[in-house]
Amino acid sequence: MSGWGKEPRGASMVRGLTDIAIKHLRAGPVRREIPDKAARGLYLIIQPSGFKGFATRCEINGQSAKISHGNVSLSVARKLHADVLHEVKEGRDPRVAKQQARAKRKAIEADTYAAIVESYFQKECGLKRDGDKLTFNDNHHTAKRRLADLERLVLPVLGDRPVTLIKRSEIVEVLDKIEAQNGPVMADRTMGVMRSIFNWHAARTDDFNTPLVKGIRKTKRTARQRILTDDEIRKVWVKAEGPFPALIKFLLLTGARRNEAAHMPWSEITGRIWELPAKRNKKTELPLLRPLSAAALAVIESQCRDGSAYVFTTNGKTPFSDFTRSKERFDAATGTSGWTLHDLRRTARSLMSRAKVPERHAEECLGHIIGGVKGIYDRHSYLDEKRDAYDALAALLTDIIRPPEAEDTNVTPLRKKKRA
Repeated sequence: MSGWGKEPRGASMVRGLTDIAIKHLRAGPVRREIPDKAARGLYLIIQPSGFKGFATRCEINGQSAKISHGNVSLSVARKLHADVLHEVKEGRDPRVAKQQARAKRKAIEADTYAAIVESYFQKECGLKRDGDKLTFNDNHHTAKRRLADLERLVLPVLGDRPVTLIKRSEIVEVLDKIEAQNGPVMADRTMGVMRSIFNWHAARTDDFNTPLVKGIRKTKRTARQRILTDDEIRKVWVKAEGPFPALIKFLLLTGARRNEAAHMPWSEITGRIWELPAKRNKKTELPLLRPLSAAALAVIESQCRDGSAYVFTTNGKTPFSDFTRSKERFDAATGTSGWTLHDLRRTARSLMSRAKVPERHAEECLGHIIGGVKGIYDRHSYLDEKRDAYDALAALLTDIIRPPEAEDTNVTPLRKKKRA
């Protein structure tokens, strides 16, 4: 290259560059470039501020170019200088690769775990941001709770970390801490949300693999088996007014999930049919038709409408949501405890079996996915069968709530004649 032997303007000569010599060099009033005699084209640059760095001067595509290496040691600078000269000799521009690496580094820093979490909830759960305020659509109450759990338990630790740099050991440490402070159920629930977010991001990114692999933690949650006894059903079937006692009855009569019923608008009821739209059916994301029994319709009609959009509401504007305090007051009033609202769904399903409802019909009532070949090829709606199942469930509940009267003890039974 022409001009390589010439010293750049402002350069000064020293006997030879070594780490000790570089350390003792002092900054002057002007910028200095000192060539490295052991590596032609490599220069030590000393700024008036005292900053020391290396740069390579060479010719790329017929034009003079300077590639900075930053404040590195002499040996590293010589290695970077040799790499640059090799790239130029091969006909490549090392500045392009450096720009690409810088852009990739910025992208990695921008994709923090907190940013990925917010993007996931925006696109999958209807999260909206207005400045510092985050809001959800009305039908994503579960997502709102999950985001709150992440903000409280995970984001303070991993939120600022680039998602590609999060290690498996860091996740294990976070989950172990959650288990110690909040219990194994919360740890399992948090792990499930984190896995969903990691998998969602991996499906949309070329070079990201989720660090939350199978077996990273043994789930300690066991399937709950609690159902209400006949005596408990009689106790909870109270005549007290209000949306919560009515919601209890409706859940027993339909086997619906808590939020499916609690957030039910009047617009989903047409005659005796309750049509749960796909967006509110969190498991299958398919519409679900439930032909309601007369008893279930009576519960709905007992609720005051008054222009409210929702069946179960306390203020006429929003769906019922005060589950914790209402359940505590309800338990105290009925003398029951140890059961949850989801146990009512399990109780309703068990009562259907007790009422001799066919298994397939009962599963259709609950909206469960039917696996195997039957689930793929059997596209029958089972509307009439579900109606019969709900009527049988209501009849059995009626028998439980109002058991048959005992026989009249004043009547003396007839004696049978003895055989000769």
